Amino acid sequence: MAISYKPLFRLLTERELTKSQFREAIGMGTTQLAKMGKGEYIALELIDKICAHFDVQPGDVIEYVKEPKEI
Repeated sequence: MAISYKPLFRLLTERELTKSQFREAIGMGTTQLAKMGKGEYIALELIDKICAHFDVQPGDVIEYVKEPKEI
């Protein structure tokens, strides 16, 4: 996993929103929310919608996590 959505989930907590409320507010499907919970990739278009909804930058909702090198 190279992308983490932890910043987004912290933002939801700060704004006292449940994941379901968030999902419904931006018109996102349950599949995309589940992918985010598993740290899987989602479309950049969805990141754009999230940023527009919260009026934030992409770095405020996702972060890059360096994966350990395999030997």
